[in-house]
Amino acid sequence: MLIKAVYPGSFDPVTNGHLDIIERASRAFDLIVVAVVRNPAKDAMFSIEERMQLLRQVTAHLPNVSVGHFEGLLMDYMHLLSAKIVIKGLRAISDFESEFQMALMNRTLDSSIETMFMMTNSRYSYLSSSLVKEVARLGGSIDELVPVDVAEAVEARLLRAKGETLFLAADHQG
Repeated sequence: MLIKAVYPGSFDPVTNGHLDIIERASRAFDLIVVAVVRNPAKDAMFSIEERMQLLRQVTAHLPNVSVGHFEGLLMDYMHLLSAKIVIKGLRAISDFESEFQMALMNRTLDSSIETMFMMTNSRYSYLSSSLVKEVARLGGSIDELVPVDVAEAVEARLLRAKGETLFLAADHQG
């Protein structure tokens, strides 16, 4: 029997902590679907399509990992894929409270789907996509925090945003 798991998240951008969970989960399950979810509460740096492309690039070495996306309830997406395992990464105790609450709600929605928590490698326990974006926006190096392709994409996005800001500022002055 094929064991299919879904690792949902915003992945904006994907970090080395995310990749750590994906690689370890790929050894534990037959198929992992990394599912990009649109979170309207978060200010996204990358579109869903861009995040999916970056995830495909950084997981290309993992033949049993695919990338998808969804909006709405995770349980609906799980049904669509006929998947029975949700993978959630935990960095610290603070993550557990909200993830535990979501797992219980998902269990209420469908008791046949299990949530499995995976602790990230301790060297990534402080790492979040929000922190990566903040460091990058303030001019710090994110090379140790994200895969190379992702660091390049973040840098390119920030340069483009800076150029657009300069263009708008010049347009208002002229």
